[in-house]
Amino acid sequence: MSVLKALLEPRSIAVVGASRSPGKIGYTILRNIIEYGFKGELYPVNPNATEILGYRAYPSITAIPGEVDVAVVVIPAPETPKVIEECGKKGVKIAVVISSGFSEVGNTELEERIVKIAREYGVRILGPNIFGYAYTPRNINATFGPLEVAKGNIAFITQSGALGIALMGWTIMNEIGLSGLFSIGNMADIDVVELSELLADDPSTRVITVYLEGLKPGRGREFIERMSRVTLRKPVVVIKAGVTKRGMKAVASHTGSLAGSDALYEAAFKQAGIIRARTITELFNIARAFAQQPIPRGVNTVVITNGGGAGVLATDAAELNNVPLLEPSQQLVEKFKETMPWFGSPKNPVDLTGQAVVDNYIKALKVAVESPEVDNIVILYCRTAILDPRDLAKAIAEFYRENNVSKTTVIAFIGGVEVYEAIRYLNRSSIPAYPTPEEAVAALGKMLWYKKYLESRLKKQEVEAVRLALHPA
Repeated sequence: MSVLKALLEPRSIAVVGASRSPGKIGYTILRNIIEYGFKGELYPVNPNATEILGYRAYPSITAIPGEVDVAVVVIPAPETPKVIEECGKKGVKIAVVISSGFSEVGNTELEERIVKIAREYGVRILGPNIFGYAYTPRNINATFGPLEVAKGNIAFITQSGALGIALMGWTIMNEIGLSGLFSIGNMADIDVVELSELLADDPSTRVITVYLEGLKPGRGREFIERMSRVTLRKPVVVIKAGVTKRGMKAVASHTGSLAGSDALYEAAFKQAGIIRARTITELFNIARAFAQQPIPRGVNTVVITNGGGAGVLATDAAELNNVPLLEPSQQLVEKFKETMPWFGSPKNPVDLTGQAVVDNYIKALKVAVESPEVDNIVILYCRTAILDPRDLAKAIAEFYRENNVSKTTVIAFIGGVEVYEAIRYLNRSSIPAYPTPEEAVAALGKMLWYKKYLESRLKKQEVEAVRLALHPA
């Protein structure tokens, strides 16, 4: 078993530098571990305390009577070599080094020293210069970010601590569920590749997302080779920062990484089967689709809408994102015609008109789901006075649940407050919903790109095995 597995399934966690003072990082991390519900053994380490937050405190990690799988290190950088050595003597598997003051400020010698000590004892280091990590299936929140982390199937690896903490709150607000959240900082030891390989084996993770600033020099070929194996098992979506000259300089001063030519990263991502996002919103839009829907079996897509303009926007987006819109047979056109007023359009997009009510949508959905011509469905809704979006959302969710629909579906609802309530309801029901047609179609486009990538690398039955592994029937 990989030593890194202890990061996801620790039987015990020590917080070295645990504090009794609210507002201190050592206090917040300990409190988050306790209040998020970690079930294993927990050991605060502070030589000046005998008890912190109801737990017995120890003067050093070597004084702890039981075994320690993970040590979260929250002490000044100059003191870390001694603590890493103590972790080694104690048999700690993973040291999560929160402390800053290493290569990101030019202190590469100290960083190399702690890595050297760790390797002598077989200890692995996550960090330094990080905010910690969370793994929701085991109720672990060993961060100094917000206490709440919504549970789900998306893993997020971030090279930026502050951004990662901010996105913890952002994902809660947008109801994006995470399986894990990993701050990697300077990547002195454990890097984005190793974490991705770990998560490729994790049954609670369906899609891996990454905020990446850069790799260590000379790691490009290894990155491509190893990530190519990860992406054959799970989709990986990356947002790469430092794409401009000034951005590259900012990266170097932030985590000490090599940003490098954006064209080289672009080529590496394509070769490794990595999906690239350009914005944070796009990153999680794509991830939500992969987390909630199966990989498409085919490419033929139908758009069902109550607004002609929304249908046109979706049509443009489909062409721009390589989403093939189905040319329906005459038989299918006639079936769609029965779901709408006489002045509707039964072609693709299927325009139910602004007079559409729940019944029209459900009848059109039934036709699309039952038709062997249709592989993927895009549902659009523009706010009208005669159809409450919340009623439509509930009806769609119920239809998908009762009929066990397996065709890949994305939704866009356009409107005000009630529409956003409907979007949230659909997302809770595992049907990815977005506020614009472009976002919904773009997410589907990335799923189709990934399907094509798998088919270029795997046999047909192997592609189907990946589909079923990510979304069991």
